[in-house]
Amino acid sequence: MIRPDSVYLSRRTRRRYNSGCYRLTLNTAFADVIAGCAQPRDGDDGTWITSAMVDAYIALHRLGHAHSLEVWADEELAGGIYGLAIGGVFFGESMFSRRTDASKIALVALCRLIAAHGYGLLDCQVENDHLLSMGAERMTRDAFEAELARLVDVPADFAPWRASRLELERL
Repeated sequence: MIRPDSVYLSRRTRRRYNSGCYRLTLNTAFADVIAGCAQPRDGDDGTWITSAMVDAYIALHRLGHAHSLEVWADEELAGGIYGLAIGGVFFGESMFSRRTDASKIALVALCRLIAAHGYGLLDCQVENDHLLSMGAERMTRDAFEAELARLVDVPADFAPWRASRLELERL
């Protein structure tokens, strides 16, 4: 899990983003983001994101519960992240990248955005070295459940999902 206000972006990635080659949006290409996430990675035989899951998440998106943050380069979708916002927790389901650092930029932009709106936790689902290097923390199951109990009933602030371009430009 990542505490949104503790996410780390390397200087190299920050320079790449600040070069102006990437543009960020929210909820403008949800189905495309989930499709990008569902593509098997190199060396993988398949994906855990089934067509039934895609349909369910798209339905949740239409209801305002599932959200995406998109990273664009040269007017093409370069990467993104999607998940569910429940109370003060964002449950990140998956992210993908078609360009260098696009998923890192998506993760950091999402964390900065939700931190600014009072979210206390981004659930990363699976711990890995990549996420740990960006500020993810190991957490026991008991500690995680306590955090969920504290945060999921926080009244949802849907302002992040209508964020202005200015809010997204600050990395």
